[in-house]
Amino acid sequence: MGIRILEIIFFFYFASHIPITIFIDFQALLPTNVYPQALKDLLTWYANDFKDPMMLDPPVWFKSFIFCEALVQTPFFPVAAYAFLKGGCKWIRTPAIVYSTHVATTLVPILAHILFFPFPTKPNPGPQTMQERFTLVSIYAPYLLVPLMILLTMLFSSTYNSNGQKGKSTPKTKKIK
Repeated sequence: MGIRILEIIFFFYFASHIPITIFIDFQALLPTNVYPQALKDLLTWYANDFKDPMMLDPPVWFKSFIFCEALVQTPFFPVAAYAFLKGGCKWIRTPAIVYSTHVATTLVPILAHILFFPFPTKPNPGPQTMQERFTLVSIYAPYLLVPLMILLTMLFSSTYNSNGQKGKSTPKTKKIK
């Protein structure tokens, strides 16, 4: 029962990630004329209200993460959503481990940047107070926490561990007679 709840959480994570990535995140990479004004306004509202200048004027390092999201992660989202909706698909284990470690690794510098970078107040103001920084961290944190949950599930759940042993991947040995 517990694993099924996690699978449903993972399904919603990946399913919701598809429109967020295509309609919001990709605006940092694609020409502005690709998006209708309503989506550009949504991004501007988000960036201004939550003090996230990285989305309006992304640094090169941040764009590189979005580029990876575009090329590697986005094609994986519908596959992962399907696998977790169906449940018990052992074939998703290795791709989910790769995905979750990649995403968790990219979130560390993003969160450090939010917490410690001295953001300017113009032209696109970043968080200035600890409360503003923690608010922005709370928006990015699920993209660290859920991949860590996925990683731990893939590594330690007997449902996804290919040899059925929790957390162990030792090869079976033949008995010599």
